[in-house]
Amino acid sequence: MSATVKSALREAQSSPFDRGGPQQPLIAVEGLRKHFRLKRSLLDREQKVVRAVDDISFELRKGDTLGIVGESGCGKSTTARLLMHLIAPDAGTIVFDGDPVNTVRGLSLREMRRQMQMVFQDSYASLNPRAQVLDIIAFPARIHGLPAARARERAEELLDQVGLRAGQFARRYPHELSGGQRQRVNIARALALGPRLVLLDEAVSALDKSVEAQVLNLLADLKQQLSLSYIFISHDLNVVRYISDRVLVMYLGQIVESGATKAIYAAPRHPYTRALLSAVPTMDPERRTEVAPLVGDPPNPINPPSGCRFHTRCAFAEEVCKRAVPRMSVVDVSAGHNAACHMVDETSGHSRRGSTEMAAS
Repeated sequence: MSATVKSALREAQSSPFDRGGPQQPLIAVEGLRKHFRLKRSLLDREQKVVRAVDDISFELRKGDTLGIVGESGCGKSTTARLLMHLIAPDAGTIVFDGDPVNTVRGLSLREMRRQMQMVFQDSYASLNPRAQVLDIIAFPARIHGLPAARARERAEELLDQVGLRAGQFARRYPHELSGGQRQRVNIARALALGPRLVLLDEAVSALDKSVEAQVLNLLADLKQQLSLSYIFISHDLNVVRYISDRVLVMYLGQIVESGATKAIYAAPRHPYTRALLSAVPTMDPERRTEVAPLVGDPPNPINPPSGCRFHTRCAFAEEVCKRAVPRMSVVDVSAGHNAACHMVDETSGHSRRGSTEMAAS
């Protein structure tokens, strides 16, 4: 465990909000599900639903950064919005530091949002174009009862903390800022209530690479200074590798692989994860991609394939993959590495079961 994480855990343990100590997960998700019903026409005999998030479970330890990766439409952003209760889940439980969220005896949404905030992808659309930067950052604290003068003072401190001088930027409007500056304002606003968890939904994907690097370094510094935990959603696997302690790989609304970042990047065990990593751009001429790592588009989430949802695009698919849903099997206990693949499950009946090699057939 890095010195940064150790420091974050020590400070989190002394926090007045911390009730369970460093060993208790900051957030635990069990069986989270969201199906969107489609408008029904006169010719439709059955109600069709899009299975955006389909019974996923995971935990985030205090002081960690959890990366969530996958193709567009796999359910990454929907998962973030479900955690924030921006959309209501159909099923499942969310437990924040030992307290169930939005239940009669649990944590209210108002209290949860004091400790959990979100930064969105579109830095301009998520800011009020008619409000000045200082008022945008001060607004959440004012809503939660902080006096206006103290809220503005806090906003000026946060501006300086995210690298924008208050004297220069406080009275500007969003359209007067660059994309990187607007995202720094969004980060400052997310920190206004002193949260313990920040969800970052493609927060750097719209930035050019030099600005992206600056914002990533800022996030790393803030994590250490403020004892934060992150859930970082991105399609850029290089960025996820840089910032994340653990990774979840999602495909068609389900988690197909999870574990420590180093373990997954060094030895991916699900064919989908391997394909994603094979598609990462590289400057090494010896590692050129000559064969497309994946063929075809993801199946329709309205009617996903039976058994393993990835079997229609997998080079190693066999009859058992079409028939049976793979269970999440342990790959490496020490790294918390798990994969939902019949080739990992010793009892599945797949001809490659237990094999660590996935050479092209």
